[in-house]
Amino acid sequence: MTTIQPSPAATRKLAFVPETRFGLWFLSTATWRIHVLGRALSDLQRMAPDIPAGGVMLDIGTGQGHSLPELAERFKPCHIHALDPEPDFAQRCGAMRDAAGVPVTLHQAHAERIPLPDASVDTVLCHQTLHHIVDQTSALAEVFRVLKPGGRLLLAESTRAYIHSWIIRLLFRHPMHVQRSAPEFLDMLRAAGFELSDECISTPYLWWSRSDLGALEWLGFGVPKVREETLLNAAALKPL
Repeated sequence: MTTIQPSPAATRKLAFVPETRFGLWFLSTATWRIHVLGRALSDLQRMAPDIPAGGVMLDIGTGQGHSLPELAERFKPCHIHALDPEPDFAQRCGAMRDAAGVPVTLHQAHAERIPLPDASVDTVLCHQTLHHIVDQTSALAEVFRVLKPGGRLLLAESTRAYIHSWIIRLLFRHPMHVQRSAPEFLDMLRAAGFELSDECISTPYLWWSRSDLGALEWLGFGVPKVREETLLNAAALKPL
């Protein structure tokens, strides 16, 4: 298991909004691992059952690395590239890298400057990361570049309705001016060159993505039928 040192291009100043202290703590909780990461991966797996074992994976925004053992267990890759711009990235995710059980290469770099060759990756996971990036168009262009033809981008994102909610504004930090609705995210994916069928798009309305944290449903008021979606999961395909 190796760590690639950041190149000058990778360390060039790029706009990225880091997490708050509360956000960093939340990323270490069981709620994050089970109800946020785990449920998103299960949904993405359901929509992309054809991802072959033994491929090369790229995880964008790895953070503390809880995704690494999950990716290794679920997709059986031969190698995982893990990317994050935070300077202490390697220290924070070291234990999870060791627990993955497959070779993991760490890249302290930005998604807008992925230090990998063209068409070198079979599958990319971008879980709750794109909404932290200011230049999302450049990041998606880089993902498209490094993916092999026929490769998948597994995207799980919170939408503008969630990021702009009072509880998220209070506890977390994001670039508010670049947040998008679910349809806007889908338009951006298609503009980047990805193909998306209806079967590969999901908008779960999970309790933690609501401003009331699911209290109204728990009290018996049900889920609103007319709403702006708070989450988007998509298994996008790079055409052959």
